[in-house]
Amino acid sequence: MKKLALWICLVLSIGFISLMISIYLLGAPKINEQPIDILDHNGDLIGTAYSDGERIWQSLEDIHPMLVDTTIMIEDQNFHHHGGFDLKRIGGAVLKNLHQGNLAEGASTITQQYARNLYLTHEKTWLRKLKEAFYTIRLEQHYDKDSLLEGYLNTIYYGHGIYGVETASQFYFGKSTTDLSLAEIALLVAIPNRPNAYSPLNHYDTAKEQQEKVLAILEAEDLITTTEAELARLEVLNIEGETLQQPQFGYLADLAIAEAKELLDGPVPAGYQLQTTINLEQQEALSQAVIEHIDDLQVGAIMAHPATGAIQALIGGVDYQLSPYNRATQAHRMVGSTFKPFLYYTALENGFTAATTLTSEPTTFAFSDDSQYRPSNFNQLYANDTITLAQALAVSDNIYAVKTHLFLTPEKVIDRSRSIGITSELEPVPALALGTASLSVQELVTAYSHFANGGHTVSPFLIEKIIGPNEEIIYQHDFQLGEQVLDERVTFILNQLLTGMFDPNLSDYLAVTGGSISEDLSGDYAGKSGSTDTDSWMVGYSPNLIVGVWTGYDDNQKIGSNQASKLIWRDAIEAGHRENGSDSFIAPPGIVAAYVDPQSGLLSDEHCPVSRLMYFIEGTEPLIYCNLHED
Repeated sequence: MKKLALWICLVLSIGFISLMISIYLLGAPKINEQPIDILDHNGDLIGTAYSDGERIWQSLEDIHPMLVDTTIMIEDQNFHHHGGFDLKRIGGAVLKNLHQGNLAEGASTITQQYARNLYLTHEKTWLRKLKEAFYTIRLEQHYDKDSLLEGYLNTIYYGHGIYGVETASQFYFGKSTTDLSLAEIALLVAIPNRPNAYSPLNHYDTAKEQQEKVLAILEAEDLITTTEAELARLEVLNIEGETLQQPQFGYLADLAIAEAKELLDGPVPAGYQLQTTINLEQQEALSQAVIEHIDDLQVGAIMAHPATGAIQALIGGVDYQLSPYNRATQAHRMVGSTFKPFLYYTALENGFTAATTLTSEPTTFAFSDDSQYRPSNFNQLYANDTITLAQALAVSDNIYAVKTHLFLTPEKVIDRSRSIGITSELEPVPALALGTASLSVQELVTAYSHFANGGHTVSPFLIEKIIGPNEEIIYQHDFQLGEQVLDERVTFILNQLLTGMFDPNLSDYLAVTGGSISEDLSGDYAGKSGSTDTDSWMVGYSPNLIVGVWTGYDDNQKIGSNQASKLIWRDAIEAGHRENGSDSFIAPPGIVAAYVDPQSGLLSDEHCPVSRLMYFIEGTEPLIYCNLHED
């Protein structure tokens, strides 16, 4: 029995020695990551980012000494006396975790937390704990305590996309750590334990409770006096929450780094430069439009080149620091009538023309399964007569849309939508014609780009070039015009029809949906708005620029009659064309034009009160003159 015990001890000793030798031979693990530069389309610097968020690196001697001492006291009192592991704390935590059957209780030292911040995820598994131990030993072998402490303080997470104590100090209090008061230091040190729950921006009372617990510990350990503790508790804290970068930079940086990771098939190395397709003038114009019109709503918006798919400006929300969730690429919201262009393109390639007439009136659709569907127009207003497709699209008539949708079949409309980049779920139901699908801004902009570019496939992208630390080109985007997937004649006709939303002459029983901004537009734009109780959309374009805007609340509150999306779109599309103007859509061969009465769909004569220039594939134009208005 003694021999067996000796053999076990010998094997364990040899194993431990071998592990330590292996760890030593592996060398020093990399720490103190260099930032990634995010550049605009000209190669000018927009801002710097780390692969995990926003951060300012501060040397240990430049961090407030009291903040350093408080961090050690709260996080790892024996930091300077152990080799990476606090065995007493670990023993207590292991017993508690075994008793509870989980890993809820932590006992990580500062070095262990630093190892996790650098190399691992925050999942609570035994495998992650083993990896963490491995990296902890390597860090302790190759770096002194000051280097480890400096690295930890510059990588710890403070919520709102903020990493590092100096970044957090400037974000929450608008000043460097060297200028912090004791009260501010205690609040800041408490946050990393639960960054979201203890954020003083979102949960001030909870954060204040944690601050007072930190002060109590400092007082109990004689690091501060009772008077100092009491004065700190009474101090009024001014929480600023001011971003260090532009409010939109975080959204751009996150998207750029994510796209670069896919292109590189792995993490973006430190010191790389990511040259994006962002046009800073357009980004500023879009950001300014949001500031002027958004009120208390949230927003997602994209400006892009419709032929290449290059994203030239992006708004992911009101402020990245307040919410890093990207509403331009991640959020899927009900699109309302912005779905109708997909329906009407399908109609035009299946025998409809701009002059095809249907009756707009209250209608109940009955189906073979005894179900019924009764859509309605805005404010229950109907023509109670025939209208053309041109007018139906301009005023967004829902009865015309549903009749067309059911005539074509929902499946056919879905198939066409798939061909131009719609990947989200589409239910083959009558209400799909009115936009019950939930799509992202990026998805909708990409689909509309197929119309704007004449019918070619297009995919959105942000990364133009990836540049290595020695200025070498690691990746260069190669643009090639996409495959022609739409009929260029039908696409041109649809584009002309979509200019109708800005033509007040088409207003009748309903106003054209873009009438409120039409007088402010200098270009020949095509577009479509859409609204639900909780969402407001505007997507519009010229041949060389497309802008898509969504506004609403994250929690699906009702928004009422809100024009923010149209106003933001108006300002952005005009700013985007200010320098070079707006090109018109060029008719391809095989297109003819005619002046048509928008009610009857017949050629207009001198008696028609409204005459609209409409476009047709040659041979499908009306040949008979209207006589409805002769009396």
